[in-house]
Amino acid sequence: MLNPGYTCNMSRDTNASPKAPIAGASRHDWTRAEVCALFDLSFPELMFRAQSVHRQNFDPAEVQISTLLSIKTGGCPEDCAYCPQSARYDTGVRAEKLMALDAVLAEARAAKAAGASRFCMGAAWREPKDRDLDNVCAMVKAVRALGLETCATLGMLSAEQARRLKASGLDYYNHNLDTSPEFYEKIITTRTYRDRLETLEHVREAGIHVCCGGIVGMGETREDRIGMIATLASLPAHPESVPINMLVRVAGTPLADGQEQKLDALEFVRTVAAARIAMPRSVVRLSAGREDMSEETQALCFLAGANSIFYGPKLLTTPNPGRDRDRDLMERLGLGPMEPL
Repeated sequence: MLNPGYTCNMSRDTNASPKAPIAGASRHDWTRAEVCALFDLSFPELMFRAQSVHRQNFDPAEVQISTLLSIKTGGCPEDCAYCPQSARYDTGVRAEKLMALDAVLAEARAAKAAGASRFCMGAAWREPKDRDLDNVCAMVKAVRALGLETCATLGMLSAEQARRLKASGLDYYNHNLDTSPEFYEKIITTRTYRDRLETLEHVREAGIHVCCGGIVGMGETREDRIGMIATLASLPAHPESVPINMLVRVAGTPLADGQEQKLDALEFVRTVAAARIAMPRSVVRLSAGREDMSEETQALCFLAGANSIFYGPKLLTTPNPGRDRDRDLMERLGLGPMEPL
């Protein structure tokens, strides 16, 4: 029997059965009841549907490779309960200054040499100051000149800041919704769900591709995971990249004590599969938490439609599988790197 946190009363809605996906088609009217119906499918049926949608839109043997670098670590004033970079928590992460351009370029060259096609830069800010944005724009231009796709995650953006990043050549901007609107306030109180949606609107209006997903395993219910996916899939345009993160428990953060039930691996795979079906043309990324995932779980996620990973030993401040481990797993699964989209 499933854990009560893995059930959803919406599944009893007789009109909840999701419409059959059409090759190349993307819907923006997904209801929570329909997403719930996906989660409630038998595991073989859900995997079949997800893999079918995946093959309609992507080469199933290709995985997009990204590298993530923290260009400004620690000292963030936000209170995100999962984040070791918050100045409110004693996690051993020190506040550091913005990295120098030359140091960032050295990391970008190493990432490209290791096989990454996208270089993501993250800064622990609530929102960037204009003088800091000048420096980030210079980094974007220089990294792009190396032949890499560029991505940044800098906190909230104004419309003008988004336009400046676009002018510098930024390809993607990451700004996660994190969870459902209902569970959000239990995780973050220093910015609202509406704040996040407004930043996504500024990014989209500026012509930058959107990278937006969430974190699971924070103590949310299945209905919250359904709510997050339904919200993402109902945006006017689906995010081009959808990172699905498994919570990494960091000592000193409010979510470190383990009281929240650890998410079952198959429930995580179901979340990936539902995201793939609801957002058929998005790249679905296995993000944080892979260090603690078995190879079998990761293989099931690829089968469920995940087709992107972060390459490298660290994601901002938390551990990530080493490149050799990822290369070995991909080779054994017959997977290869995706060319830039």
